This record gives sequence, structure tokens and C-alpha cells, in this order.
Amino acid sequence: MSKTCRAAVLKAVGEMEIQEFPIPEIKDNDALLKVEMVGVCGSDPHMYEGTNTNAFPLIMGHEMVGTIEEIGEYKAKISGCKKGDRVVVETRFGCGVCEPCIQGKYNRCVDGLGYGFRIPCTEPPYLWGAYSEYLYLPERAILHKINEDVPAEAAVLTCAVLGDSVNWLQMIGGLTLDDTVVIMGPGQQGLGGIVVAREGGAKKVIVTGKDRDQERFKMAIRLGADHIINVDKEDVVAKVREYTGGALCDIAFDCSGNPEALEQSTEFVKKGATIVTPGLYGGKKTPIDFDTVVFGELHIKGAHTHHMGSVKKAIDIINSKKYPLEDLVTHKYTLDEAEHAVRVTGGWVEGEFPIKVVIEPNK
Repeated sequence: MSKTCRAAVLKAVGEMEIQEFPIPEIKDNDALLKVEMVGVCGSDPHMYEGTNTNAFPLIMGHEMVGTIEEIGEYKAKISGCKKGDRVVVETRFGCGVCEPCIQGKYNRCVDGLGYGFRIPCTEPPYLWGAYSEYLYLPERAILHKINEDVPAEAAVLTCAVLGDSVNWLQMIGGLTLDDTVVIMGPGQQGLGGIVVAREGGAKKVIVTGKDRDQERFKMAIRLGADHIINVDKEDVVAKVREYTGGALCDIAFDCSGNPEALEQSTEFVKKGATIVTPGLYGGKKTPIDFDTVVFGELHIKGAHTHHMGSVKKAIDIINSKKYPLEDLVTHKYTLDEAEHAVRVTGGWVEGEFPIKVVIEPNK
């Protein structure tokens, strides 16, 4: 095995380059992952632009699947994993000592410790992001084995698209049998939400999007959406009313990142409904009529990242192969193309409109 590995480093705003790093010596309580595939999250372009990170220089990448290259005896014992196992790795691992971490809520760690966004690659052992041939796994890193026969394109969605949506819709949103769900935005997270809504027993799933989303609409139908609403051509409130026989919806799930969509959601949910918003709005203010919220006794809930319980449910869904999840991956790139992959994800490359972009660091 080589003593160094390559990684794509975000040196400063809008500036990435390939650098070499020493591969750390693995001791009793840590491990090393050979990265098979890493997803380019929708938040990565924001980091590239410098809007939500101060950790330069940074190795991005927090949605990963790979094979355990080395593992210490104690780490193997506490994780139930061994060398050669194929695993997904949760984004957050936390500091382990703050109050949320002690309570098991490591996804709410005071320091927000995790992969690909907070720890700079100047901090040994350097490999704190998966835009890299190898990833360092500290004692607190949370690993989950995943079936060998699952396509990497589906496995890479575990600790992101599916694990997030399970947490956001089922656990935070309180999805129950026979609920009607409106999903705003047919991007990777909205499409994952369709699967989670179906697995949670939703009676009806309605997806909204724009005229440019025609291919995503087709994918939404394949994954189980009942109705599509093109917001560029149709009145969303009127169509939700039509599709629900006037009953409106139980849960609105905003993955659009558009403040107008969140504002409008109060008009097509029933009294006592829940509005879940994992979308990032880029600092834009969202004017919501809180008289409507009060009189409708609406619940508006912010949602962020995943945790062990939601990831385990996501793995069950992915291992079942009930859904063509691998088809969400529309663009694949090598490590040398990492900067281009981020730009494609950000919508900055003319003619490219991906659903999910991934990088294969060892190709």
C-alpha cells in the first residue's frame, strides 16, 4: 500500500487543487476507509463559494461508501466491522463530550464535528473528507455495513439522501399511514423523500417542480409519486386541492431552497399539518403569514442531517432493491475532475442539469 494518497483540496473560495497527504498509521481505536464513491452534496457548492465554511484548506465530501482498508482491534470490536467490509460512514461523529453528544445527539454537536465541512486538512491526520482516495475513521466515526451487491450509486445515497429523508419526513415530520405528502422540489432530496413517504405508508405523494424538471418528473413517477405539478404552468394550491378532493395535505416537505415555495406551503396544508423544511435558502428571508400558522395550528419544523436510527432504516430500504435508486446518479467524475463536479452540482456549467453527482476517487 502506498504511503501517501491524493485528495481534492478546497484551498480558498473557488480554488481547488489535487494534493498528496500521508496515509495515517492506524492504531487500536481507529480505521482507514478506501473510498469507493462520494456524493457531491448540494451544500458543497456553497462551501466552494465560501458561504458556509471557514475551514480552509478543506477536503470536502461527507456522503461516502467504501471498503475498510485497515482497522484497529478496539475499533473493530465497537463497530462490528472488520478489514474488507463494505461500509457507509455517517457524516457527523461529534466531539463526544458536549451535552448533545453525551445525550446521543451527535448530529447536534456543539462543534459540529464531522466530515467534509468543519475540520481543515491541515489538522492531522489530514484525511477529514471523502474527496480523497482514503478517509480517516476516528474512534467516534459511525460505520454501517451495506450489502456487497448493492450498486455503489445506491449505497452512496445512504448517509445523505435516504438517511436524511427518513429523519426529516418520518422522525421529524411525523409521517404516518395514509398521510398525503407534498414534496416541493424534485432534486436528489425530494426524490429520496418520495421513497421514504412510500415506505412510511403515505396515501398520496404529490411532487412540485419547474418546467426544466421534466427528466426529474419522470424519475419521480418511477419512484412512486402519484401526481406532478409544474409550478411554471399550474396553480399549485388549486392542483393540490384537486388531487386531494379538497382535503389538502398532511405534510409539506420543502426541498426546493426557494423561499416562495415555503411561503406558499401554508396555503395547501390542512389544519394541524406539518411543514418540514430541510432546504437551505441562501440567507434569503421567507415572509410567512403567521396568522395562517396560528389559526391553522401548523407545525413548521427545520430539519438537518441524519443519525444512526434513520441511517439504519435507509440501509434496509437500499438493501431491499425495491426502488431504482442508483438511477438518481446522473453524473460521475474522477478525483481530478472534482472541481468540475462541484460546479456541475452548483448549476454553473451550461447544458448540465444533474440529479446526483458523484466522484470515484480511486478510478
